[in-house]
Amino acid sequence: MEWLGLHFFTDLPKSGHLLLHCSHNPFLVLMAYLVACAAGFGTLDMAERVSHVDNPAAQRRWRWIGAGCLAGGIWSTHFISMLAFQAPVAIHYDTFLTFASLLIAMIAALFAMQTLSHAQLRFHQYLVASIWMGLGIALMHYVGMSAMRTEAQVYFETGLFVLSVVIAIGASLAALLLSRHLRDGSGMFHQLLKYGTSLLLGGAIIAMHFTGMAAMKLLLPADVAGSLATDIDPTQLSLSVAVITLLVIGSSISAALAEKKLEHKERDLRRVNALLSELDQARASLQQVAHYDALTSLLNRRGFNQIFAEKLEEKTRTEGMLAVIFLDIDHFKRINDSLGHDAGDELLKVLASHIKSSVRSHDDVVARFGGDEFCILITIRHRDEARHLAQRIMQQLKEPIELAGRRMVMTTSIGISIFPEDGRTSEELLKTADLALYQSKDAGRNNLNFFSSNLKTRAFLELQLEEELRNALRVKNGLVLHYQPILDLQKGKVTRLEALVRWQHPEHGLLTPERFISIAENNDLIAELDNWVLRQACADLSWLTEQGHRELAVAVNCSALNLARDELADEIEYALRSSGIAPRRLELEVTENALMGNISSTLLLLRQIRALGVSLSIDDFGTGYSSLAYLKRLPLNTLKIDRSFIQDVPTSTTDAEIVQAIIGMAHTLHLEVITEGVETQQQLDLLIQHGCDYIQGYLLSAAVPASEIAAVISELDQRFAPAPSAVQNGTPAPPAKDSAQRRNGPSSVVRPIR
Repeated sequence: MEWLGLHFFTDLPKSGHLLLHCSHNPFLVLMAYLVACAAGFGTLDMAERVSHVDNPAAQRRWRWIGAGCLAGGIWSTHFISMLAFQAPVAIHYDTFLTFASLLIAMIAALFAMQTLSHAQLRFHQYLVASIWMGLGIALMHYVGMSAMRTEAQVYFETGLFVLSVVIAIGASLAALLLSRHLRDGSGMFHQLLKYGTSLLLGGAIIAMHFTGMAAMKLLLPADVAGSLATDIDPTQLSLSVAVITLLVIGSSISAALAEKKLEHKERDLRRVNALLSELDQARASLQQVAHYDALTSLLNRRGFNQIFAEKLEEKTRTEGMLAVIFLDIDHFKRINDSLGHDAGDELLKVLASHIKSSVRSHDDVVARFGGDEFCILITIRHRDEARHLAQRIMQQLKEPIELAGRRMVMTTSIGISIFPEDGRTSEELLKTADLALYQSKDAGRNNLNFFSSNLKTRAFLELQLEEELRNALRVKNGLVLHYQPILDLQKGKVTRLEALVRWQHPEHGLLTPERFISIAENNDLIAELDNWVLRQACADLSWLTEQGHRELAVAVNCSALNLARDELADEIEYALRSSGIAPRRLELEVTENALMGNISSTLLLLRQIRALGVSLSIDDFGTGYSSLAYLKRLPLNTLKIDRSFIQDVPTSTTDAEIVQAIIGMAHTLHLEVITEGVETQQQLDLLIQHGCDYIQGYLLSAAVPASEIAAVISELDQRFAPAPSAVQNGTPAPPAKDSAQRRNGPSSVVRPIR
């Protein structure tokens, strides 16, 4: 059979001269093999790109590029191998048939890339596809050989011819299967596997070609004299074809690598954006908690103060008037004591709704300051507007309320102060409104009063307390420290104490910090008070060390004003040296707002303190304005979650998620976590579940004098000593509820005091 000048399945004629002295240029053969390997690698890479892009247009683009790499590589391998063929007869090549073979190779390559575009095919589908691909490659090969023009006639040995077609089909099947398995993966091993596969595919392509060449027999007719003249430089032409093909394949691979890197960057950017979005959501949640009351959704004290400052600035500039209305629900404690805190919370939500509906417009600001205290800020033109609003609120709150199967009527006591008559700062106006509120309570409740001069007697009392506090600091008499234990949840024992200052006043009894800290801060006594607490805490810790508590640490609070003093580091070093306490056993607690006051100077001072070996803790986390960007720069050891987040954890999914988020964030920043205000077993169980490190609160103990703390520590260590199974699990044994209640009373009644 003769086809395009080639003889298949035909015996050699008996006449004529069989050309036996044929050979191949080894350099060009090696070049053809390298081109075949590059084609194989390019095809694998393009198949990987097709599977990794989702855009249909991009998939089509990479299919065409992959087909170009495969077709160009196979055709170049064939053409260079033909040029490597050396025979004792002149050989020329028909241009049309040569490029026709390239077109056939392109069609076969497109078919291959289309097959590889499918995510999963069965083996018989790959087999059918490989048969058509192999036949296409074989057709390309023999059309290319028909382009060879020589005086000799070309015959093909049947066995080797069929073997070359089988090799083409087998190479196609191997290429399809290997491409399917290698298009997903990454890493050095994956890349090495692709290189090895490319070498095998290159070898298969070369094997198919030279099997076909081995099948070729050149017969020079008897009446024709062979000519050796040729106008083709095979080496130069082969180099040109190889360079062009390798440039095309290399450019395609480079484009694929560039797009892959770009895709990785986009993926990383999406991941970063997702993380930033989560952080923004967490930040928004924290801001919501910091500025709004979780129970009533009204502004809290912090959010109110921020708006108050803006309003004062505006009214000062325009010479307008403001009224501050302070409300306190009469006898609210009876609701909590009789019906429970859940009923009390429901009542607060109803009362907050009534108060909100009583105000005149969105310009009026309503806030819950905590407990049953509410505050309203309104713009007025005369005092009677404030009086009318207060009376309307009192009337609204008297509406009967259905609660826990009971019908009840609530009343409120109200105090009012006017800007600018009663004060020109937020502190003065809130103080005067509070004094007016106390006058309403003293008058029998269910009443309202404006601030008046006769209320300044309270201011006189504040002045008296200031003088007495100054004297107490001077003579070192009356101030005492109480200590609240902090439990290590991993060890199941008390490892820290928090020092809490109290004032044993000769007339007013034991005063908590809320009664005199503000006096100290407003009268430049806070630094002296903090320094006394620091030295006394170190002295008490030294005494406890002599009692056998050698690993116990103590945490001391530091006010925002004291944190701005450069002398603080020297005072800490002196207190440690005087008491003989190791620096690692002292921890300084600072609040978020104290840290954010002047971040640059604060950061420098904190680093000096950390250089002493003293630990640093951020207190009441979540209630201030700290930035996560600043937080990671601070040399902190511990983060204390504010009690406001833990109070409603057993019933509030949002609070539980916020607590979990804060613990996760703190651990990411390599900070230990202490949760304060823990009062119930449910709160403890949730904190253990989320990996909290330490707890503090009335579930353990109230703050007690130094003389009693050793006994409290011993009792807690016994109570929380982990059982053998708990030691393996790394969690403490559950506390004995009866013991906790005997010490602290019901958790619904007791409220922690700092």
